[in-house]
Amino acid sequence: MDSITHTLFGLALYGTVDKTNLDKKYKKAYLVTAVGASLIPDIDVISKLWDTAGHYQMWHRGITHSIFLTPFWALLFYLICIWLFNVKDYKLFLLGWLAVFIHDTSDLFNAWGTGYFEPFSLKRITFGTIPIVDLVFWAILGIAFILSKKKKAKAPYYYKMAWVFIALHLIIQTSQGYFIYKQYENDYDQIALSAAFIPWTFSVITKKNDEVMIFQDTVFTGPKVQYVLQSAGDTNLDQLFKERPEAKTLYEWAPFVVLVNNEDRLGLYDPRFYRNGQSFLFEYIEKSEIK
Repeated sequence: MDSITHTLFGLALYGTVDKTNLDKKYKKAYLVTAVGASLIPDIDVISKLWDTAGHYQMWHRGITHSIFLTPFWALLFYLICIWLFNVKDYKLFLLGWLAVFIHDTSDLFNAWGTGYFEPFSLKRITFGTIPIVDLVFWAILGIAFILSKKKKAKAPYYYKMAWVFIALHLIIQTSQGYFIYKQYENDYDQIALSAAFIPWTFSVITKKNDEVMIFQDTVFTGPKVQYVLQSAGDTNLDQLFKERPEAKTLYEWAPFVVLVNNEDRLGLYDPRFYRNGQSFLFEYIEKSEIK
């Protein structure tokens, strides 16, 4: 998910806490833990500062998003609260653990994928059933916020109900995505799913031999072909990998790629992010620059 959504998740977790008998420093401790732990796995963005070999895609949502690291992040915020606020409350550890778990697990449902079981498995797990920015989540949390302002005493109840509706949305959307995915399983060599911003709408990216097709599909309307792409077969990518290390990272990271080998360019791109004639994950070199 995007950083705004993760922040909203943290605030929603804080909203579920009954703060009636909490003093000011306890409230601060709970807020810092809920929001901070909801964001901490994305600390991997700092790898851009030293990444000169183009490995950011492998770093991002990698080890920092591992399910095995969640208790360590929770412990970090527990210690931060002792240091900053002199608050020792085991519930802060549990809240932090839950916040990090929600961050890591929610990211599994995006097309980008997550190294959920690193370092024991380097496989990127992606279900592709929830968009990175899901406006349904925002709407649910927005309603909970408005209701909580009208009746502050019932705020924890409203936020707990918001989490119930978030879970229902996740289940319904993912169930539909799984149903659609299964319809393509026997007809193509490789399949990937990418949820659209419109609820219950998916892009299904398929590959058979060197042909990549992108469909728009829902359980109510059936498939509609959006794009037909041709991959450049057995193209030698050694020169590309040598001059653009990012290309090798993308090749290893993506479920499958489209190879480009024309008069002007040698490259590859991830078709899951193909929109309006191009993919924003496209690594290439100009043939005029090849030495």
